[in-house]
Amino acid sequence: MDTVERGSIDFQYSESEVKQLIKVVGVGGGGGNAVSKMFTSGSVAGVSFLLCNTDEQALRRSSVKDKIMIGPTVTKGLGAGAKPERAREAALESKDQIREALLAGETRMVFITAGMGGGTGTGAAPVIGKIAMEAGLLTIGIVTIPFIFEGMAKINQALEGVRQMRESVDALLVINNQELLRVYTDYTVDEAFTKADDTLSNAARGISDLVNITGTINLDFADVDTTLRNGGVAVINTGYAEGEDRMTKAIQAALNSPLLNNNEITKARQLLINVYQSSDAPMTVKEITELQTFTEDFSNEVKTIYGTATRDDLGKQIAVTILAAGFDLEEDIFRPKGAKAKRDPLDQLSREKQLEEQRRLIERTYGTEVFKRPKAEPVALTIDELDDEELILILENTPSIERDLRLFEVKRREKALARPIHIANHSALGSLSSSGVTTLDELATFERQASRERASYAYSSPVAPPQAGSMSSRYDDIVDEDTTLDTQSSDEEDQPENVIRFTDF
Repeated sequence: MDTVERGSIDFQYSESEVKQLIKVVGVGGGGGNAVSKMFTSGSVAGVSFLLCNTDEQALRRSSVKDKIMIGPTVTKGLGAGAKPERAREAALESKDQIREALLAGETRMVFITAGMGGGTGTGAAPVIGKIAMEAGLLTIGIVTIPFIFEGMAKINQALEGVRQMRESVDALLVINNQELLRVYTDYTVDEAFTKADDTLSNAARGISDLVNITGTINLDFADVDTTLRNGGVAVINTGYAEGEDRMTKAIQAALNSPLLNNNEITKARQLLINVYQSSDAPMTVKEITELQTFTEDFSNEVKTIYGTATRDDLGKQIAVTILAAGFDLEEDIFRPKGAKAKRDPLDQLSREKQLEEQRRLIERTYGTEVFKRPKAEPVALTIDELDDEELILILENTPSIERDLRLFEVKRREKALARPIHIANHSALGSLSSSGVTTLDELATFERQASRERASYAYSSPVAPPQAGSMSSRYDDIVDEDTTLDTQSSDEEDQPENVIRFTDF
């Protein structure tokens, strides 16, 4: 079993691994799981691996050899408790060990992967990103953000983590778990999550192949650096296809990625395309034309780098690797590094502006559907209704988030109309008490007659006056528009001696 010394580094590189240029770093539980899976599969050559976590047990479970338990004093190996600030302190405590691990060998590029919304990934990944950038490494962040059903609190915490990551890396790839539901509708849940993990390995392999495979039109690490350095939000993916229109299909497969989110690929500012062919099925002139058709939709200002190489493992397939960056350079939601949020000169971003910015960020990331969830509808009961078992059961049997208040009010109205009315003597309205009025409908008819005779009256109630338009305001429901209610008079002499009292309301 691997041993993990608290706050220390355990290097176990072979001689061949020392020369690897790319290092993949998993931070926290989600990032660690993705990197561990990638390491175990052995599907990507030319990369080294590192895990950073506050949870000592999670590190011990992984087969990845190089690990750092960050923040031994801060967390004592027990995790960050879903608190990003605690994880940040842990990463800062271990910054020297992290820097040493990142620079081991000939590392020139770092992928930092983490899940946003929890503790360690959200808090420590931005710190590790800054350490890598300050060391001069090309730093790429790959992060996941939660499903909508995980709740707005976690989503907001995750998006704040994304903001901090954006300021701490050269380019950021965001995997929206909600997009997995759209892109991989026919997959099982486990298969969909596997696809999310594959996004990391696809990105790493795409860069590794591009750097290590000599091409006819050759690309190297400098081209990758040019495309991704200070690149903003990015997409890195490879698509495969064979048969008729295989170039177009491969491009579409590369774009069918949860990384793309709501970004339009044609809005990228930097673009790198590398096409892989096999000796058995070389690329044709027609396929070059298909590639040109794809690039024609981009702005004339986009910086494009193009290359081709041969991979005989493809058979009759063609593979297209796309690196696109700079989607967010004109957006103030994912701000360019160093830019500040727009602030009100008087109140430094009022609460309303903060909420609006937060809403825009969530809509940009998840779409408007996130705000279509039903809202809870609270119900205010009168004193008498608190003893009404039927109404109480209606409320108890329907969770507030699923409650349709209109249905409750229909039943409330029915019961109110069936309830007897107790009325005191009222000489101004005549012998009301002897008129046979016992229901609200009958009272409404009687009052309309009285209003036409311009009778003046007022009412009082043992409960608070109902709000205007409320269905619980049964009196409002039965009074004709022409009826005048005088409830605000401050002159006691103007008050009629006899008042209608709705004592049963």
